[in-house]
Order: sequence, then structure tokens, then C-alpha cells
Amino acid sequence: MSGILIRGATIVTMNSRDEVIRDGEVLVLGNTIAGIGPKGRWSQGSQELEDVEVIEAHGKAVLPGLVNTHCHAAMALFRGYADDMPLQDWLAHKIWPLERRLSAQDVYWGSLLACVEMIKGGITTFADMYFFMDEVARAVEESGIRASLSRGLIATIPGAGRSLREAKEFCAGWHGKANGRITTMVGPHAPYTCPPSFLEKVMDAARELKVGIHIHLSETRGEVEKSLEEHGKSPVRLLDEIGLFEFPVLAAHCVHLSDEDLEVLAEKKVGVAHNPGSNLKLASGVAPISKMLVKGVKVGLGTDGAASNNNLDLIEEMRLSALIHKGFSGDPTACTAKAALGMATRGGAEALGLGGEIGTIEEGKRADLIIVDLDKPHLHPQHDIISNLVYSARADDVLTTIIDGKIVMKDRALVTLDEKEVMEGADKRAKRVVG
Repeated sequence: MSGILIRGATIVTMNSRDEVIRDGEVLVLGNTIAGIGPKGRWSQGSQELEDVEVIEAHGKAVLPGLVNTHCHAAMALFRGYADDMPLQDWLAHKIWPLERRLSAQDVYWGSLLACVEMIKGGITTFADMYFFMDEVARAVEESGIRASLSRGLIATIPGAGRSLREAKEFCAGWHGKANGRITTMVGPHAPYTCPPSFLEKVMDAARELKVGIHIHLSETRGEVEKSLEEHGKSPVRLLDEIGLFEFPVLAAHCVHLSDEDLEVLAEKKVGVAHNPGSNLKLASGVAPISKMLVKGVKVGLGTDGAASNNNLDLIEEMRLSALIHKGFSGDPTACTAKAALGMATRGGAEALGLGGEIGTIEEGKRADLIIVDLDKPHLHPQHDIISNLVYSARADDVLTTIIDGKIVMKDRALVTLDEKEVMEGADKRAKRVVG
């Protein structure tokens, strides 16, 4: 059987014991992690391993692939277009008018650009909410990345019924495709753009399709105040009351939460996508992540779209999350390096409902792995590898990215896509849309 043997690395497993194996090796057979152990445990010369590619990884770390739990991939086309604005002004006066000009091909090239950036930064899985989702799925399929995809839905504009039909067709057509790398959800934008009557239809679709729901939730103080005024309860309480949390839910942002809201998210096992960079840039606030983690809420990290970040760098998000919660709370233990790395790997997988398949380096899981070069001045000395990875590492320290047992980037060179062609294609589409 063909496979990969990564030999001589420091293996950061992120398993339940947070085990780190020095001078170890990982064996991949097919698309599965077949073994983890000390260097020399498997021999290349054995008949079983005769087709195995050996990667010598001394001075490097092997990690689970990073999981980006909230993104709008095609918005990479809008990077730097509309900066330094409040969220509602940014959406209403810049982003939504521009999105009305997007074509399917624009979304395809923007999504390809995002896939290139994410693969090069060690992201092996992302959750996306947008439109022209067939084109996003095509970009995912071609790039080799793993993704949870949802067609975004807004009920407050014409065509909501058609959009919901498209969402159902998309889920039915793409769920489980690309050798299982593509999973789907239904994607109502937010409670303030999708009232309860429309969310009832969304839940009917999720029930019929047996998929989860991806939604923005309690992102701004104004959103919460509007919900209290109109419904007499917070957005979290509203969604709980109508039964949305009886489904697997991925809730993006969750910045403005009461203690009662936190209890609901924990009890209903809602997955939360924490987007510190986007929340800071749009001045939405700082989510109470430390409280969530204490209560056992499933928390992952997200970049949001490149229009509000402005990159898709999850290593940067790890560092941000470990820093801002210390500064905001006055507690230097508020979000440790281990917690930040946990959100970017195991926590993200659990938030997406994929914890049984990815997020840790364990036998039997899908082989989504990254190799990080530790032989850099900013990563020496190496007193604590997890501390170095969170506080000192950079996206371009990722040398090799393996997804579903296939090498999609090796020694910083993409294998599945032509990087220059993608950048040129995306630039051309961006100029057409922006004008």
C-alpha cells in the first residue's frame, strides 16, 4: 500500500494526553494514520512499506492540520478593499453591494486563492459560508483541502426561497464528495437577517438532509440589543427557544454573551468559531473564550473572510487569542498557548463535528498533517515547543501540508495548484468586480 513515513520529527499529537513525542515518526497508509511512535519503529524495507515515501524530518515538528472554523473564502478578492469601518456600515455600504456583482467564476477564483493561502499556512480544513457554492466545492476538490461548506442564506432580501432551494440542492449533491473531504451544512447568515419563521424552514432542510447549521451569532452589541428589543431575549436564547440547537450548530463569533447564554451553548453542545482578528478589526469586541473553555463549550478558531482580517493565517489567530484574552481580562493564564493550539486543532475539529476523523494525530484518524520547520532563529531555543509554535511561529514556517494522506504542499511548493496562475486569475477577477 502506498503511504508516507515522516521520520525523526517532534510529534505534537494534541491527543487527550497532549502527548509530545521527541524524535518520533508517523506512518500514513492510504488516507489514514497507521502508526505513531519512536523513530525506527517501522522499516522502509518491509513488504508492506515498499511504496512508502520517506520524509526525513529531524529539526521539524509534525502537527495535526489546522482547522479554520469560519471563513468566507471567496472574499479573498476583497482583501484591502474596505477597511477601518464598523461592521454594519462595512456590510451595507461596501460588501453587500460588491457581492451583488460577483459571478460564479469570481467565486471560483477567489476560493482558489484562499485555498492556496490556507494550504501554505498549514490549514487543512476550513468551514465556509457563501454563495455560488458549487464553485467553492470545485476549488476544494481541485486543491485537495478539506472543507465544511454551506450556502449562505439571507431572508431579508428578495429570493430567499430560491436560495434555500439552492442550499438543499448543494448539500444533497456535494455532501461526502471528494473522497469524503467535503461535508456540508445549511448556512442561515444570522438571526437578524433570518427571522424565526425562516429559520423554521432552515431546520426542516437540516432535518431532511441530516446536516448541521452554520450561523453568525451575537457578533455585535447592536445585534444583541436589537434582539432584546424585538424578541425580549438574546439571540442565543431565541435560537434555543425555536429549537435550532437541537441540531449540530457551528456558531461564528459569539462575542456578546451573558452567563445564561454560555450555559445554553455548553448544554446544547454548540460549536463556537472564535475569530479574534476579525472581531478586533471590526471593533466587535472580545469573545468570553476563557469562560467558554471552563464551561466545556466546543471552541475552534476562525479567520473570517480576508476582507475583514485581512489574511487567512490561523497561526496568527492562535497568537492573537493567547494574547488578547490575557490583556482583556488582566489574567496571564486566561488563554494559554496549549489552549490556543487546542482550539486551532482538536477544538476546531470538534466544533465542526469532525472530531472523530481529524484534529489530533492518532492511529485510525485521517492523515491531515503539517510539518513545521523548527530550525529558524525565531524558534530557538526550544524550551517549550507549544509555546514556540503559538507565540513565535509564522505561517511560512510550514514546510509540508498533507491532507487525506496526500501531499498537497512539499517544501513550500504547491503540488495540486499552480500558485502563480491562481494569483493572476484572482487578480483579474477582483479588478473586474471592484472596477
